[in-house]
Amino acid sequence: MVNRDRLLASTPGNAIGGLHHADRAWHDLRFNTTQIEDFVKENSQRLEAVDWDAIICGGTLGILLAAALQQRGWRVLLLERGKLRGRDQEWNISRQELTAFLELGLLTEAELESAIATEYNPARVAFHQGCEIWVRDVLNIGVDPVFLLETLKQKFLAAGGTLWENTALSEVSVHPDGVKAIAPEKSATARLLIDAMGHFSPIARQARGNEKPEGVCLVVGSCARGYPQNETGDLIASFTPILHQCQYFWEAFPARDGRTTYLFTYVDAERDRFSLEFFMDEYFRLLPEYQQVELSQLQFQRFLYGFFPAYRNSPLRTPWDRILPVGDSSGAQSPVSFGGFGAMVRHLERLTSGIEEALQVDALNRDALKLLQPYQPNIAVTWLFQRTMSVPLQKSVPPQQINQLMSAVFEVMERLGDDVLKPFLQDVIQFPALTKTLPLVNPKYVLPILPRAGLPMLGDWLRHYLNLGVYSSLNSFQKPWQGIERQLSLQQQYYWHRWLDAWKYGSGGDLD
Repeated sequence: MVNRDRLLASTPGNAIGGLHHADRAWHDLRFNTTQIEDFVKENSQRLEAVDWDAIICGGTLGILLAAALQQRGWRVLLLERGKLRGRDQEWNISRQELTAFLELGLLTEAELESAIATEYNPARVAFHQGCEIWVRDVLNIGVDPVFLLETLKQKFLAAGGTLWENTALSEVSVHPDGVKAIAPEKSATARLLIDAMGHFSPIARQARGNEKPEGVCLVVGSCARGYPQNETGDLIASFTPILHQCQYFWEAFPARDGRTTYLFTYVDAERDRFSLEFFMDEYFRLLPEYQQVELSQLQFQRFLYGFFPAYRNSPLRTPWDRILPVGDSSGAQSPVSFGGFGAMVRHLERLTSGIEEALQVDALNRDALKLLQPYQPNIAVTWLFQRTMSVPLQKSVPPQQINQLMSAVFEVMERLGDDVLKPFLQDVIQFPALTKTLPLVNPKYVLPILPRAGLPMLGDWLRHYLNLGVYSSLNSFQKPWQGIERQLSLQQQYYWHRWLDAWKYGSGGDLD
């Protein structure tokens, strides 16, 4: 039996306490005992004047948006509950997605290259007793969060932005003409408040109430030195059948401090699901077989653990004017991905231009702001994929069912080529690729999954799939639509541009 606490204690910091804290939060979610604060209050009194155009809460990813808006001349206040500093673990992304920093003028080409800590090729997709596929240039870039955030922080401040570090938001008051952010011993007012505080934002929690997530991704892992092979990566891999009513998946990639390995699985939030501590024990038990290395050979640098909830009722529609959730706070990420950095970067250009237009024409009520987080059928269709990779607690499922299905799907996509395979691996679902793939997957692997999904889920998926086709068609006519714009007022253009963005991103056209 591996001594989990001894291994966790081998790295700096309080990894044991961090794991216990994350496990308590996972327990509270399963048992629905999370305290919902009355965090946002509405006040009918007018503010008359405000200090900033936008207050952004949550600096780790909020700095991306704050720097972009400040450089365009808007008055931005950024709140961060601790020190605004990136974590030590790299953020993985594909190179073409990083061009957003260049297009928005946030980084020079030299700065972007300096932000890249690691780059590797190729990466593997493999399933137990199934296919093994190798791809290049997909999620193979490791960005240094410390360098990136410090660079953006300095540019934000140089452009006139205001940063309040070590400032935890304690209350938000929404007024007819603005919003007030209240923290211990200080407060600020703005026309718009942007919530970038992530999955566990108190604003998002209050908006969702006691709603339970339909899907959860549990993740544990580490970065360590001592691996005999560290030139390639795994995007998704499995080498076991279904265990403990879960299919275990692995991810691995070279890191500046060694090699990062994750164990993750897709579950629901039922009470009897296992704990993160148990999952960490499984990680230590299986890691030697996965990487062909003894634990005694490894020098652990840090550990990673957490869970990522996903709600079918997404993106989040808050009941308040002048509050816009972005990134993981909005729940707009795919239920099969972790969200975070990659999802934020993908939408950074869209959000920057959309928020700027909203401020210009004062489109700051809840109905106008919800268009900045539109329905995206290419994300909605992935709920069925998430369901096929998870196992209900009370259902008996053949141990190889998920591996066989995943292997069959990826074998088809590999035959169809990179235009089909690579977008899917980057969590971008496109109608032509999906339409080519589905009929070619062997029905003997698909049909056993359908009863587990259920008719309501299948009907819902069909609706999103058809909408994906509609959005794809509408997006293909972007140029003919441009003539309409000249006939619209600035206010009307705001709404028109949001529809164009919805069609583009909702069809996966942003990857093109």
